Amino acid sequence: MDEQWLERWREGRIGWHEPEGNTSLQKHWVVSGKRVLVPLCGKTRDLIWLEHQGHEVVGVELSELAVQAFFAENEIAYSIVAGPQTAYVADNRSITIYCGDYFDFSAGPFDAYYDRGALVAIPPNLRGRYVGHTRSLLREDADKLIICLEYDASIATGPPFPVPAEEVLSYWPDLQRVDAYDDIENGPPKFREAGLEEMIEVVWRNP
Repeated sequence: MDEQWLERWREGRIGWHEPEGNTSLQKHWVVSGKRVLVPLCGKTRDLIWLEHQGHEVVGVELSELAVQAFFAENEIAYSIVAGPQTAYVADNRSITIYCGDYFDFSAGPFDAYYDRGALVAIPPNLRGRYVGHTRSLLREDADKLIICLEYDASIATGPPFPVPAEEVLSYWPDLQRVDAYDDIENGPPKFREAGLEEMIEVVWRNP
């Protein structure tokens, strides 16, 4: 998976990237003033939006190209701090992105967790490991906002992968489904080409 992810960034095949950030985050995020973890963050502008809400924002991203693009495209100066994973620290801002394998990341604990593109990108056989590692980085009472997809996997195959409700709740029993809408028009072209007519984006949040 790691090499496929890096190859997508090298080739610019990043259809999941939302240039203006995620509207569900902006609608449903109710946390204030906390340290927020954003796994597999890419170059998302959600990091900036979260910072503007008063958070210390920490992203983790495997692709160095993605990390550098985030700072360049948003004209944010940064410093590089060497360590087990290279940290790109925004100058005079509360944004840091660690570049490396998420499973090796250990700079917790975090008060909140935002996942828009990580859980759906992780192959099903690695999801349990991903969630377990994420849980180890969070405080017990951490706030969570997770955005997943539901679609007929017999018609189209990921990534992004569908994550059914029962699986989400098996990982995070405290979550509630707060929104859902059909987002097939913004889904990968390969989904529509395969004949998929519906792709539901589901927003989960703890009370």
